[in-house]
Amino acid sequence: MTRAEAPCLTGPKRLTLTDLVIYGIVLIQPIAPVGIFGIANAVSKGHVSTCILVAMAAMMITAFSYGRLAAVYPSAGSAYTYVGRAFNPGVGFIVGWAMFLDYLIIPMISILYAALTLQRMLPAVPYWFWAGLLTASTTLLNLAGISSLARVNKALLACMTVVIIVFVGLSIRLLFARSGWGGILSSQPFYDPATFDMRAIMTATSLAALTYIGFDGVTTLAEDVENPRRIIPIATVLVCLVTGIFSVVEVYLGQRVWPDYRSFPNLETAFLDVTRVVGGNLLFQSMGVVLVVACVGTALSGQAAAARLLFGMGRDEVLPRRFFGQWDTRRRQPSGNLYWIGAAALLGALLLSYERTAELLNFGAFLAFMGVNLAALRTFWPMVPRRPLANLLLPLGGFLFCLAIWLNLSRPAQIAGGLWLAAGFLHIAVKTRGFQRPMAKIQFQEGEIPCPDPSLS
Repeated sequence: MTRAEAPCLTGPKRLTLTDLVIYGIVLIQPIAPVGIFGIANAVSKGHVSTCILVAMAAMMITAFSYGRLAAVYPSAGSAYTYVGRAFNPGVGFIVGWAMFLDYLIIPMISILYAALTLQRMLPAVPYWFWAGLLTASTTLLNLAGISSLARVNKALLACMTVVIIVFVGLSIRLLFARSGWGGILSSQPFYDPATFDMRAIMTATSLAALTYIGFDGVTTLAEDVENPRRIIPIATVLVCLVTGIFSVVEVYLGQRVWPDYRSFPNLETAFLDVTRVVGGNLLFQSMGVVLVVACVGTALSGQAAAARLLFGMGRDEVLPRRFFGQWDTRRRQPSGNLYWIGAAALLGALLLSYERTAELLNFGAFLAFMGVNLAALRTFWPMVPRRPLANLLLPLGGFLFCLAIWLNLSRPAQIAGGLWLAAGFLHIAVKTRGFQRPMAKIQFQEGEIPCPDPSLS
């Protein structure tokens, strides 16, 4: 659920395939499936491992479409741009508006899960206190200019990897001590005939797909790769594949350690209960600390990115300039927007559940994924006779796969997302006087912090 930020990029680099894959894994994070483990396991009736694999198939096909389009439009790095160029600015705007929703939700869901984790670690302190403290802290840190944890990304990745490796090792030891190899190797997490329900699995897959959110950040580096037409598609697919393998191992072992998905004391933090069974209180606390730090890092960068996106939309009068287009010359950032995003994050963290927030995030993400697959189909349509698999079957399959997952989102998420899209459509209709004027562009710059003109106020 994270999108990394870096200072304004100033010079070309020559990145390798390995560099891109590592960058993508840092964006997604090795602990990505931890948050959805309990909820997706319950919704799928004990088939969360299957859901991770189904989501991986959809994401790998979509990643291939992203990579090919990034090679065609190496300066774009945005589903909004791809769809707008392949079709028209109106269709692109709808995708951009859905992506804008994701930018607003990323700091919200990060605050929410960090607060849930802290409450499990220190149950005497109420949830609302942690949500308020985390929101205030991230907002103040961003106001002070600390908008990213990019400097410690590699250290954080190393800590996550160590904790996961320890979890895997201790889980295998525990399962072997319980039942030998039969306790370790089982098909039940993938297929249990007593509870298998395809509709339930597809509904849970719409949650499990959150595991892969952020893989498209790799495409933002297309200009820094020596041969983007070849390397970017491979890198995006590999990021999804490696993430999927990591994630399946984690949730599979979690299911084997705690096979009864109906008995978790708290579905939202169920994986923490699994770590306590596997490694006692030390592993429980270690996983909790890693989760909180990762969520705070995502909230910091997500809040900064959303605030600057709001500024760009206000400056370009996509949104009211008076409220969102103001630049703080002293702090050299849109300070007012940081308060707006902080308030929205706190309100969402207090009023929404993690499951509903995750589904709403996936509403926008999968709308963008469908758009990218259709954009790839439209862009490479003239070359279908030469390469029908790459130019027709894969993007069409990716679209249908993502559509199936998107349609299986919960009804509340579909209604809320639909209302958001309707609001965007009405807003742009008014701004363009019934689409008689050109549409203003949403200036997405994923993967880096936009550099506004300091003279703007």
